[in-house]
Amino acid sequence: MIFKRIVQAAKDTASGASRLFQTLKNTRQKLAQGLGRLFGMKRDLDEAFLAELEEVLFGADLGMTGREVLSELRAEYGRRELKTTSEVFDRLRTKLRTRLGDPPARMVKAEQGPTVILIVGVNGSGKTTSCAKLASMLKRQDFKVMLAACDTYRAAATEQLSIWADRIGVPIVKQKEGVDPAAVAYDAAAAALATGVDYLVVDTAGRLHTREDLMAQLGKLKRILEKKIPGAPHESLLVLDATTGQNAIRQAEQFTRATPLQGVILAKLDGTARGGAVISIKERLGIPVRLVGTGEKPEDLEWFDPDRFLDALLQTES
Repeated sequence: MIFKRIVQAAKDTASGASRLFQTLKNTRQKLAQGLGRLFGMKRDLDEAFLAELEEVLFGADLGMTGREVLSELRAEYGRRELKTTSEVFDRLRTKLRTRLGDPPARMVKAEQGPTVILIVGVNGSGKTTSCAKLASMLKRQDFKVMLAACDTYRAAATEQLSIWADRIGVPIVKQKEGVDPAAVAYDAAAAALATGVDYLVVDTAGRLHTREDLMAQLGKLKRILEKKIPGAPHESLLVLDATTGQNAIRQAEQFTRATPLQGVILAKLDGTARGGAVISIKERLGIPVRLVGTGEKPEDLEWFDPDRFLDALLQTES
């Protein structure tokens, strides 16, 4: 049986992927139910089979990527390059893996002075929480970390980040609501230089891509950081809400037009049946998913591993 091979392959990496496996439970159940119906019984390979497979992938929120994969499979079937459903499954996995790209690079480290990581995204995406989780991850690697609360348009954001800073035990630079975010960035950069921190993680306002003034403010904030710390920000990461699926991709397309991005933090992956959208992000945006949020605790942020992700996605419950 095809699934027996998939389950065994996934079990071989279970110790490293167990949390990701549980995180993808909703997506996997939705996908596995359909794939199990198709591949879990003996069926002939025909157009009806491929049409059902397309519906399964669409239901798992693979969007345009799913349609393109099925188009390729249909062409290969038409050329008689595929003759069995087993061959289809193997080819499907290969195509999905290719679209995920290489494993993402780990966090950069500036040769001198603090490394500045700018975190952007819209309100409600999990941006502020992701800032704290990233700071916690870096601290667990024995780096000195500081947070900068530059989302001054929303009082709750500063309060939320302050609570997180206390919880994970890292310093935070903040000011009252309404202060120019660039002023907070200036103070944070100065404090990071003075105290010799390794990483400065900067939370920014939840910018709607339709608000040109907020995008201009982001540009100003980046200029202030670079003036204080040459090369800053060394990385800019976009937080996307996994529960919004393909809508997150359309939102991200707007951000890539406004500022260079080195990667995506996919938050709330544990609360969605739309994890298939992960596969579309790299292909559509040309930027990799770097980190994924797998829960609500400070340690629930991990580097994205394409192979483990695909194993966890395609594995059925044992």
